[in-house]
Amino acid sequence: MQKVEAIVQPSKVEAVKSALIEAGITGMTIVEARGHGRQKGHTEFYRGREYSVDLLPKAKVDVVVKDDMVDTAIRAIVTGARTGKIGDGKIFVSKIEQVIRIRNDERGEGAL
Repeated sequence: MQKVEAIVQPSKVEAVKSALIEAGITGMTIVEARGHGRQKGHTEFYRGREYSVDLLPKAKVDVVVKDDMVDTAIRAIVTGARTGKIGDGKIFVSKIEQVIRIRNDERGEGAL
């Protein structure tokens, strides 16, 4: 099993969610986040004063899938999130050792 974590633009969450569901991946966690990469934020004016906005709104989408579904999940996220501009986000993939369903103590891929 693998965990696929994606940091995407908040405006792309629905597109990513739809692409994942269409690909057959229904279990996901979506969290509002703030951060920056190469874009490093921007400067704004409020009541005549300049201030820096260096943490931009983002969304984090987490899915845990069987090993054979990792590429499908990645393609779905890229399809839903890509604009071709800086700030589209990143995808991180990591190995999951164990999954346990709390309700009935089911373990492994069956708990997904």
